[in-house]
Parts: sequence; structure tokens; C-alpha cells
Amino acid sequence: MILVAQVSDTHFDLGTRNAERVQRVMAFIAGLRRRPDAILVTGDITESGKPEQYAEARLAFDAEIPLYAIPGNHDDRAGFRTRLLDEPASDAPINRTHRLGDLTIALLDSSVPGEAGGRLADETYQWLDEVLGAAPAGKPILLALHHPPAHLFSPIVDGISLAEPQRLADLVAGDDRIVAVLTGHAHSAATTTFGGRPLLVAPSTASVLSGEWELDMPDHVMDYAPDPAVALHVIGDDHRLTTHFRTVPVGGRIGVQPV
Repeated sequence: MILVAQVSDTHFDLGTRNAERVQRVMAFIAGLRRRPDAILVTGDITESGKPEQYAEARLAFDAEIPLYAIPGNHDDRAGFRTRLLDEPASDAPINRTHRLGDLTIALLDSSVPGEAGGRLADETYQWLDEVLGAAPAGKPILLALHHPPAHLFSPIVDGISLAEPQRLADLVAGDDRIVAVLTGHAHSAATTTFGGRPLLVAPSTASVLSGEWELDMPDHVMDYAPDPAVALHVIGDDHRLTTHFRTVPVGGRIGVQPV
């Protein structure tokens, strides 16, 4: 099997709270009896794209497990490149592909500089066509991006989700190798379908966004009380995907308690 941990919406802001929550999650992942083959971070690494925030993130993400990240709407492409990827500054989309055994992971940059909502640029679709064309026949593919391409009944996120999602839906539906689409942005563990495949939304380590059924007031949507959480995606030998969500206690001991 292949095990992939997904962390999202860390929002490093130079404060101790968000950084400590990420450190707790990273310690949990590192302490698993069967360590993940990779960690995916699906956007909003920083709160406002400042160089110092990326330096904070880089320190927290320093791990023995390979870690792959994409930007979100709170990130800055140029700073992301120079501070996390050691690449020259550029505002072009940050798309990456990685291979884990039989699994191909395509990381799509859905961020739009200066905007909260998301969109996949034509050059990203061209890049993705090349990735899918080069991926092994009959082997599984995961797509990951920041902005969910489906309605989640989230008053905040649904207004700033992925624009024009049908183009991506058609692509997903047309390739049987794609086993799921992974996103962040919603600050809530959520599952639905998209293009006939599972759409799996990772929780945020920083906070939880309320759904339509939870709101007492329109301006009270963010809950900072819950512990951080992580998604664990398992791709079995039959290429079937299974996902578990785990909450990581901020205080106390990390690990399995005897029954």
C-alpha cells in the first residue's frame, strides 16, 4: 500500500499558536508506526505570504518524510518559490508532479494572485495533459489543488471556490486512473464526489469553518477551539482509495493509549 498524509491551511502568521499546532501534527505523522510515503500540504501555507512566514513554515516542515506543497489564496507565488522551493521568483503557476511507486501525484496551482477564489490557468491544463499522457497506463493518479471544485454548503468557501470547475470535472471523468481529487481551503474535513470520483477536503490545522447548519450569526463562521487534524489517504494494491481523518490533541501525549 501507499500512505499519503494531507495537511492543509496551516496559516503560519509568526504567532506561536498556529506554529505549535503544525508542529504537533508533524510529530503525530512522524510517530506513526507505518510512516507515510509523503506529506501533501494543500495550500494557505502562510497567512499573508511574508518571507518570515515562509521561513517559519520551512522550519516546521523539515522532516524525514518527503513533503510536497502547493500555494493557496493566502500565499504569494514568488515568495513560495524562493523561500520553500529554492527557485527564482516568478508569478507563474506552481504545478508539480511526483511519483510514489505506482502512484502519480499531480499538484495543481489553483491560486490567482490577488484573489481569494481559485482558477486553473490554461497553462496548468496544458501541463496536466502532459502529466496524464506520461503517467503509466493502468496506474493510479491523485490530483491535488487548494480550492474545492464543488459546492460544500460552506457560506464562506462556496463563494471563493474553484471557478469554472466543469472543465476539470470532464477531465477527471474521462480518465479512469484518477482515483480522487484532494483539496484544502474549506477548513473542514469534507467528502463528496466530483467527476464521478471522490473529492476529499482536508481539515485545517489552524481552525474550522462552520457550515450553513451551524451558524448563529452570519459573521461568526470561524471556530478556533477544535484541535488540529490531518487526512490519511491509503492507496491499496488494488488501487482503491481509503481515507481516514485523525484529530491531533494539542495538549497531552501523542500516541495510542492501551485499552
